[in-house]
Amino acid sequence: MQGSNRGTLPAIRHTAVFQAPIQKVWEAVSTSEGIAAWFMPNDFQPKVGHEFTLQTPFGPTPCKVLEIDPPHRLSFAWGESGWRVSFELKDLEGKTQFTLIHSGWGEPDEIFPESGLTHSEAHNRMDHGWKSIVTEKLREVVEA
Repeated sequence: MQGSNRGTLPAIRHTAVFQAPIQKVWEAVSTSEGIAAWFMPNDFQPKVGHEFTLQTPFGPTPCKVLEIDPPHRLSFAWGESGWRVSFELKDLEGKTQFTLIHSGWGEPDEIFPESGLTHSEAHNRMDHGWKSIVTEKLREVVEA
């Protein structure tokens, strides 16, 4: 897209409040074992610049850690299509507000070579998937 964001799909955002301290949630979203427990197998390391792999249903996908600000923010590039996933955590006196942001979407009709889906189709599936992952799977891990 020649320097413009017009026509791109909006970022996916899901926020949940967990009955867990921020440090417990941070451990679940910033360690390889923690991420594998609620998301996907991986070889993540919490170091800016670290390149890691997510084992997705479409096969291994390259990722790179872009930002880490413990225990409040972590961002990584996912795949080769410009996706960026960010986890934002806010301490609420013993509880934690967690927000997931999945940005970097392209034109709605653009095709992802890995899946054959359009950005619009993938966005819709990912939106529903992230909602379930954040509100159910991550909640189960951090509130256990």
